[in-house]
Amino acid sequence: MAKFRFHKIAAIAVLIVTGAWILTGEFSSVGSARQETEPVQEAAEAEAEQPAAALRTVTVAVPPVVEHARTIHISGHTQSDKRTTLAARTSGIVAELPVTEGTQVEEGELILRLEAEGKEAAVESARQALAQREAEAAAAERLAKSGNMASLQLDAARAALASARSALELAQAELDRTVVRAPFAGVVDEVAVEKGAAVMQGAEVATLLKLDPILAVGEIGEHDIGTVKVGQEAEVRLVNDERLTGKIRYISRAASPQTRTYRIEVAVPNPEGRIPAGMTAEISLKAQEIETVALPRSVVTLNDEGQLGVRAVDDAGEVHFHPVEIVDDSPEALYLTGIPAGTRIIVAGQDLVGEGQKVKVQMAGAEAVRELASGNIPRAQ
Repeated sequence: MAKFRFHKIAAIAVLIVTGAWILTGEFSSVGSARQETEPVQEAAEAEAEQPAAALRTVTVAVPPVVEHARTIHISGHTQSDKRTTLAARTSGIVAELPVTEGTQVEEGELILRLEAEGKEAAVESARQALAQREAEAAAAERLAKSGNMASLQLDAARAALASARSALELAQAELDRTVVRAPFAGVVDEVAVEKGAAVMQGAEVATLLKLDPILAVGEIGEHDIGTVKVGQEAEVRLVNDERLTGKIRYISRAASPQTRTYRIEVAVPNPEGRIPAGMTAEISLKAQEIETVALPRSVVTLNDEGQLGVRAVDDAGEVHFHPVEIVDDSPEALYLTGIPAGTRIIVAGQDLVGEGQKVKVQMAGAEAVRELASGNIPRAQ
């Protein structure tokens, strides 16, 4: 009886203690505390291991500094060296017209002749009169020296001789006005009259062009005018992709009020007159040489502020951004300034890293450095 009562009392005591423990809430907090602790520990372990695992490999190279002359491209057109419109110097009927459009003529060659209409006879008459006056003046000189003629008569003979010379010159000038000759060697571009037609004094007869040399004419900007000079070589590319070489013949010293640009002329040999005037042309000029770094376009990138530049790695393996200025954009490479000498430039993987990030560096080989300018980029491992 006593033993049974003891077990009953012990069971009631255990029940009371268990109920009190449940009411304290400790039972429900054991699992949650464990769940909260485990993620924190795992995150700390992952964070400690992440920097070593996240290092990205980039390929870097130290490109050599090269002397490069920037190319200035100017849009323009071809133009004749000389162009003149020939006009009739007197009225008359076209008697002779030995040229047509496209005829090559030499300096002084006949272009047009008008009917003389008695002008040749007037010249011959004036020439005969001059001969007579010359004989009379010579006789008067001899008589005056011997004392058989008064000085007043000698002066009259001299005056008559001078008048005869003037008359011959006037007659010859009038005859010469009936003839139009080429003032320089060139090609007849237009003929405005026909044989047998009547022309008035001052009427247009023909247009003459001198195409050797042919000129490539364009406008150079005020920022570039100080980098070129007369006599400098230039390349001219025609609209048909033909490339020619010439020299700068003229640079204007007064800017256009509208465009603030300066006229420039490049003389290109054209002995056969094959290149016509008026063709579209691109003039390429070389500016003064400066120190640059040649890199492929793919190496150049933008930073968060939108600046153009390259990414490089310092000795500590940290990425830095260097803004650059494009000096020249050639088909082979970009020629840049603003990159310090000896900079290790990222040539592969530059778009996958950011400023301040630690990276694993892989140096490009010597052959890869030489081929940078040709666009052969080594790939990141």
